Amino acid sequence: MLQGTASDVGKSVITTALCRIFKQDGFKPAPFKSQNMALNSYVTEDGKEIGRAQGAQAEACGIEATTDMNPILIKPVRDMHSQIVVHGVPYAQMSASDYRQHFLPEAKQTVMDALNRLRDSYDMVLMEGAGSPAEINLKDRDIVNMNLAGWADAPVILISDIDRGGVFASIVGTLELLEPHEVQRVKGFIINKFRGDLSLLQPGLDWLEERTGIPVLAVLPYIRDIQIEAEDSVVLDSMRHGKSGKTELDLVVIRYPRISNFTDFDALSREPDVNVRYVTSPEELGSPDAILLPGTKDTIGDLAFLRESGLEQAIAGQTEREHVQLVGICGGYQMLGRHLKDPFAVEANQIQETQGLGWLPLSTTFLQEKQTVRASGRVQSHHPIRLHGERERNMDVAPLPINGYEIHMGVTECHEPERVISLFEIAHPGGQPFHEGWGTADGKVWGTYLHGLFESDQFRRSWLNGLREGKGLAPLQETYSAHERKEMEFDRVAESLRSSLDMKRVYKIMGVPAPTCAREQSQQPI
Repeated sequence: MLQGTASDVGKSVITTALCRIFKQDGFKPAPFKSQNMALNSYVTEDGKEIGRAQGAQAEACGIEATTDMNPILIKPVRDMHSQIVVHGVPYAQMSASDYRQHFLPEAKQTVMDALNRLRDSYDMVLMEGAGSPAEINLKDRDIVNMNLAGWADAPVILISDIDRGGVFASIVGTLELLEPHEVQRVKGFIINKFRGDLSLLQPGLDWLEERTGIPVLAVLPYIRDIQIEAEDSVVLDSMRHGKSGKTELDLVVIRYPRISNFTDFDALSREPDVNVRYVTSPEELGSPDAILLPGTKDTIGDLAFLRESGLEQAIAGQTEREHVQLVGICGGYQMLGRHLKDPFAVEANQIQETQGLGWLPLSTTFLQEKQTVRASGRVQSHHPIRLHGERERNMDVAPLPINGYEIHMGVTECHEPERVISLFEIAHPGGQPFHEGWGTADGKVWGTYLHGLFESDQFRRSWLNGLREGKGLAPLQETYSAHERKEMEFDRVAESLRSSLDMKRVYKIMGVPAPTCAREQSQQPI
């Protein structure tokens, strides 16, 4: 089990890297996180919803993700209220106190049944903790840290982030707040995100091992620009300005309070000519080439944020500029319409109906059943989103393939289809093709329920080339494969971890003989 001294110390990335290492060494590993709080989610092959990190970890293992890998997902809706998703299906909307008092006492069986099914199906299971195991106000009903390690009889590796400062205090302080039997489970430390001369750190490492009797298994170097999907919006704090240096296209993502699935834009940020910025105020908006309204777990509440912050008016002003596009994904798509209705209080607020931004003739009604499904199809060839420039408007062009997934509780209806153009023709697994998404005839405003759309390489580059030509720039050829880049990134973080971590010692902690076919540990850090 991988636990951390705090949130965002690198547990998810290190777990992902170990998943790939064990796969490289010939094992069949699987990830597990009993309870995950995240607004970035992943749709499994059977149309269920789990945390994005466990989906990515399953991909690193080379296996299909299942809800057993994250049986309980908490999706915050508003302060102190969350939607509880159990095995990929919404279970209830609860306050923090109700969840703790009424749900957690019954959750152990759900968690252990899922874990035992994974243990029966795979060679090894890598369990990821959440936050810190030393949160003493939560420990008595813990199902995700030390209690789980005890139920599973799992050894624990404790991870701490030295880049924050106070790494020795955070490690020793965590141990001091654990029970003696919990401390006995900690078999090693990983110090993450180190920059500098390791020899200057060595006296501290020696002191830590002497003080605790627990070995430091690795000091991992700070890795820049990790391109593995994040689950926690805290990473957006470092993405306010996007890339350093000059790029030709400036894309702005509106970061409202309940932003979800912001990983939709990761593929765009990796394009060489694109800068993606996350903004929260009109002053940060600047003069972008496209404004992206992402998904949200609270469409009505985040729409109110746009109005109260002045962003609605600022966005309208920017969209009036020639060639600037306004794009909505999922909740952002719903905002682009004229009306939003919430008759069943799905979004945990008292507002049953509100006006949308009014860019498209749509209305959305929030229902009690959630749609979670993968989808594939093509771009409608007649829509200007498909084309680069005016000279191509009347040419016969092959349809662009697209893939994505849907996660939403709203049903959107178009009231004046003659005034807008359908964007995509898609199908759900085993279903018939249907039209999805709407946009204005000039392509300046459009929206869709499809998450993951920009990972479709041809579509992504075609859309960006349309923005380029609007600015008088020549189009670029397809620059990279999102799938291949993801696989390369799994290998990159695995090699970086392997270069610093004594895998023979890790195998010994696990009680598994180190494989003779295991790749040799590199002597040079990456």
